[in-house]
Amino acid sequence: MAYTISKEFEFAASHQLRGLPDEHQCARLHGHNYRVRVELTGHLDPTGFVLDYGALAPFKRWIDATLDHRHLNDIPRFDEGGDNPTAEGLSQYLTAALHSVVEIPRSILTRVWVSETPKTWAVWTP
Repeated sequence: MAYTISKEFEFAASHQLRGLPDEHQCARLHGHNYRVRVELTGHLDPTGFVLDYGALAPFKRWIDATLDHRHLNDIPRFDEGGDNPTAEGLSQYLTAALHSVVEIPRSILTRVWVSETPKTWAVWTP
């Protein structure tokens, strides 16, 4: 039997999406109070965890140091010539970042959800 756990993180940042008509609201410089939900699905380890929530602390530190109160278009992945800093793109970017700072067993399915507003979510599933 598999279990799913999740933990949410927050950061504030600005962005501006390229390639949209000038009158599109997302083409203008604007910001969001982002919510990020890490969802992990797997079997329980001998202690009864999918993964100890405390193991996610390095990811929180990474978010604070890399994204919080930043302009996302200045991050190399999203700068000129790179991907647009959409919620979808952030979800994939954050999934890679999570795996770079947290040791997650291969048997655990990882999904990272990104919300720009209380009513919208995007998720990338590897």
